[in-house]
Amino acid sequence: MSYQSNPEVELPGFRFHPTEEELLEFYLRNIVYGKMLSYDVIGFLNIYHHDPWDLPGLSKVGDREWYFFVPIDRKHGKGGRPNRTTKNGFWKATGSDRKIVSLSDQKKMIGFKKTLVFYKGRAQRGCKTDWVMNEYRLPDATLPNDIVMCKVYRKATSLKVLEQRAAMEEELKNTSLPSSSSFSSMDTISFCTPKQDLAVFKKEEDEEAMVKEKRSDGIAKEQKKISSASLQLPLGNENMGQLQIPKMLTDWTQDQFWAQLNSPWFQNLTPYVANILNF
Repeated sequence: MSYQSNPEVELPGFRFHPTEEELLEFYLRNIVYGKMLSYDVIGFLNIYHHDPWDLPGLSKVGDREWYFFVPIDRKHGKGGRPNRTTKNGFWKATGSDRKIVSLSDQKKMIGFKKTLVFYKGRAQRGCKTDWVMNEYRLPDATLPNDIVMCKVYRKATSLKVLEQRAAMEEELKNTSLPSSSSFSSMDTISFCTPKQDLAVFKKEEDEEAMVKEKRSDGIAKEQKKISSASLQLPLGNENMGQLQIPKMLTDWTQDQFWAQLNSPWFQNLTPYVANILNF
């Protein structure tokens, strides 16, 4: 049987989209048990010596998903915890391993699937990225070769998440750098330190309080002028003129009306009445 090293060139229209059962039962099982494949589609690579964004260029096949046979590198020898750190980050497992069953026989378990996410930086301080890896391994207790199958891809970001990111970036941009339209002139922009800003603010408050006080004093003075102009009352030291009362006739008997009533009895009363009227 001839060995083909580049199936994408030899087979026009070839697309590599295997199922999970095909990855475990055909590709991984044959490699683990030392059987040579007809096509060199998936290569061997210790992916933990590389960052995920470098892996697409190291894969033999794939446009959005990249596959590798990965020998397990354990920290403390055989049976220890696998070492999944890279130069600029680490792969972190999410959740527990998922069992993979055969499509033809649901009771037959053919392997396990572990999902990992790449974080930049070191543990406890890493920054999550959108690089994801699915690690497939056989369920056999003892294997001749400690090899797993890894599928690496970038997680698809929904349009809603992209819009939210763009809105957050725009908001941060607007808050960090004020636009020219938000200021009418350069005088409104403060280039002072926080202490200087506080001093300027207090000075403006004091000036505003003084203006308000002067304005209230001016209004009070105007009101006082208006009230004093409308009603002029004499001071206590000024002498008031005497009230002029029309003088009455001291001899009321000379009046024509009273002359008709003249009698000796009235004549006797005239001096007394005159005294009363003249006080």
